[in-house]
Amino acid sequence: MSNKTISSALISVFSKDGLAPIVKKLNDLNVTIYSTGGTEKFIKDLGIAVVPVEDVTSYPSILGGRVKTLHPKVFGGILNRQNHEGDVAELAEFEIPQIDVVIVDLYPFEKTVASGASNQDIIEKIDIGGISLIRAAAKNYEDVTCVSSVDDYAEFLELLETKNGDTSYDDRKRFAAKAFNVSSHYDSAIFNYFNKDNSETVLKISETKGKTLRYGENPHQKGFFFGEFDDIFTKLHGKELSYNNLLDVDAAVNLMLEFKNDAPTFAILKHNNACGLAQRDTLHQAYVDALAGDPVSAFGGVLISNTEIDVATATEIHKLFCEVVIAPSFSNDALEILKGKKNRILLILKDIDMPQTNVRSCLNGILVQDRNNITDTLEGLTFVTDKTATKAELDDLIFASKICKHTKSNTIVLAKNKQLCASGTGQTSRVDALNQAIHKAKSFNFNLDGAVMASDAFFPFPDCVEIADNAGISAVIQPGGSIKDELSINYCNANNVAMVFTGTRHFKH
Repeated sequence: MSNKTISSALISVFSKDGLAPIVKKLNDLNVTIYSTGGTEKFIKDLGIAVVPVEDVTSYPSILGGRVKTLHPKVFGGILNRQNHEGDVAELAEFEIPQIDVVIVDLYPFEKTVASGASNQDIIEKIDIGGISLIRAAAKNYEDVTCVSSVDDYAEFLELLETKNGDTSYDDRKRFAAKAFNVSSHYDSAIFNYFNKDNSETVLKISETKGKTLRYGENPHQKGFFFGEFDDIFTKLHGKELSYNNLLDVDAAVNLMLEFKNDAPTFAILKHNNACGLAQRDTLHQAYVDALAGDPVSAFGGVLISNTEIDVATATEIHKLFCEVVIAPSFSNDALEILKGKKNRILLILKDIDMPQTNVRSCLNGILVQDRNNITDTLEGLTFVTDKTATKAELDDLIFASKICKHTKSNTIVLAKNKQLCASGTGQTSRVDALNQAIHKAKSFNFNLDGAVMASDAFFPFPDCVEIADNAGISAVIQPGGSIKDELSINYCNANNVAMVFTGTRHFKH
């Protein structure tokens, strides 16, 4: 468990970024350096002595570079136990050099896959020698320091400089943990590439970028976020995002993607549900009308736009206390206005594709499903009533169905003139959801005459269409599929209500 003084190092890396200062420091410490191929040339070009691995193994690099370090004289030098009398004797007997440090940077498998490269190119980026060196050095951390990623070069260089070539047991164990993180993530990426069709019913998730949050859903719970947040957003201003902020931001982004490239659309969300949403000719009016949907719930909400936020809209937003504002861009003047609240989080949403798989914990396991990629369209509707919805009603029905898709079940959404009037969210019955929506709409002085209703699932009884009709609703969109669909259809026919079926349920729990 004592300190070890580095006397030898094996360096074999793909990327040479940041390597030169380490090589120079090792040379200053009189460390013998072993290397291969391009790394060996890189070190020689620095004017530093290096021993080719071929001189140790008496074997050249073969099979087009596929086999360079896979040899007992290399792995014996790494895996020997320095306090084991038999191991020390065998090193002497077989003329195996002791190796104290292994520095490896693996072939960029994930980047190669992401680039759209051919299968042959991807397969060639499955590292064999490098991953083997990492596992061997990390396993023998009591004697060997394993530097397994470019990301760890700076920390290792600092260790060399501050400890003058010595490493402690804790140092080596810390680098071993990093190494097994690298190797396990690498293998997970390779497996997932081979299992794209899910032929193996196995889940392997590896996220190497983690962030500790202030707390979880409540202050007494720990919270963490694992993922590449910066791949989706550019953060311009404000405090750190919380666990609940992130959930609301996720809901906001998924909802607004339904309105990508549409006319100016603005949404306000609270507890993962839209409490206001409107589409207008100008973003300013879209915001004003979204806020009118529920100005009470909007307090402390998450706001999102499908287009650049201008000065007029920013001026209105600035009057409201809100946690987060998201947009594809902000005008310079709008940004300065919104920065007036130091804690207000301002995010630019990049042009991205969201993950195609949803994952959540359940009981003592994990539930996984495909992303809900179906959006109801006019072309996909089935007209089931005598009355046909007008063009304006059809537009509102599709508008309402998009909101409904992203609202917690059971849900009912009421809309009129491309404005969310109210929704009933997360209720145990569809009737409760409808009554909640009607009550809420009326409390904010919405006239529901000529409004439309969207439901995330079918109506097993005609009670919902009757309640909606009595409130002034003139058109209904729902999946259909109940064995009692005719009861709802018959009511609509008898009371001059238009109804369309989508054929697609949109539960969201």
